[in-house]
Amino acid sequence: MSETLALTQQLISRPSLTPDDAGCQEVMIARLASLGFTVERLRFDDVDNLWARRGTSGPVFAFAGHTDVVPTGPLTQWISPPFEPTLRNGHLYGRGTADMKGSIAAMVTACERFIVAHPDHRGSIAFLITSDEEGPSINGTVKVVDHLEARGEKIDWCLVGEPTCEQQLGDTIKNGRRGSLSGRLVVQGIQGHVAYPQRADNPVHRAAPALAALCSAVWDQGNESFPPTTFQISNIHAGTGATNVIPGELEVQFNFRYSTEVTHTELRRRVTEILDHCSLRYELEWTHSGAPFLTRAGELVDAARAAIRALAGIEPTLSTSGGTSDGRFIAPTGAQVLELGPLNASIHKIDECVSVADLDLLSDIYERILGQLLMRNNE
Repeated sequence: MSETLALTQQLISRPSLTPDDAGCQEVMIARLASLGFTVERLRFDDVDNLWARRGTSGPVFAFAGHTDVVPTGPLTQWISPPFEPTLRNGHLYGRGTADMKGSIAAMVTACERFIVAHPDHRGSIAFLITSDEEGPSINGTVKVVDHLEARGEKIDWCLVGEPTCEQQLGDTIKNGRRGSLSGRLVVQGIQGHVAYPQRADNPVHRAAPALAALCSAVWDQGNESFPPTTFQISNIHAGTGATNVIPGELEVQFNFRYSTEVTHTELRRRVTEILDHCSLRYELEWTHSGAPFLTRAGELVDAARAAIRALAGIEPTLSTSGGTSDGRFIAPTGAQVLELGPLNASIHKIDECVSVADLDLLSDIYERILGQLLMRNNE
């Protein structure tokens, strides 16, 4: 059994549902400390975070990831218990195998091999790990970044281990992510009897033209790195449950995934203009989860591409699709950020799994990236 597989199994056996780390970071700390990493345990509220660094000079290469996992769903639907790592048909099954304990194990074992081979590597290697990525993301990576920024500690290159690949390990690198802006709209009406609509004001009827306009609006055309901005209604509710009562209010929750062609301020302004044009009485609350970011071709992207070509034999695609990640908190500091991890087909699903062969290949790719960036010129 490989070191990467064994460590992944050890992490999977700990039920680290957000925000409970369940001791995963202590498993990592034991191995990193033996390699000469200086370890800081950073607990904010109920969230455990880890900043570990080997070296005191730049450039700083940081692995970033999360030990928390999403809920399992119905246990009876799993072929094997989600927190009992199980090998079957060349795959390791368990909650978090792909998202993202397999990546974390690959990061650690890659570092172990690289440091043994290059104990006097240039710059610094670091780990930024949280147990609050699958939840509110309030007391996790964003707080660690603030902590580092306050003392002037900078990351030059950051590799996030999110599961990025589609069909084959290495086929997709995320070199950016779209921004995320959510809204909660409450449209006020007047409750009444359906037989006497003249005595009521139906907020569903009033809001329908505005919602249609929001759904059909073209927010931007996107660009070479980002698809066009999208608007989606995620939840809608009105009424008492009775068939003879006109509702008094309508609640709508919606989300934008937006490109670098528009700002969250512009999106808010345009939504407000549409609602006001329809003469609605409404309340609107906004939640901005993160701005879009993009890492263009440079040392980090080039190193990842070269490692994948050499070890996986394919040319990776650069992509900004998908949801948000903690990279959105790190990129604004000026760091080059990319995401590279296992296949994402089973993430958050029943019977989540990862290929055993892919775990070892991922560790090798991570090690090669380290070598390209941190080996001294005379090695």
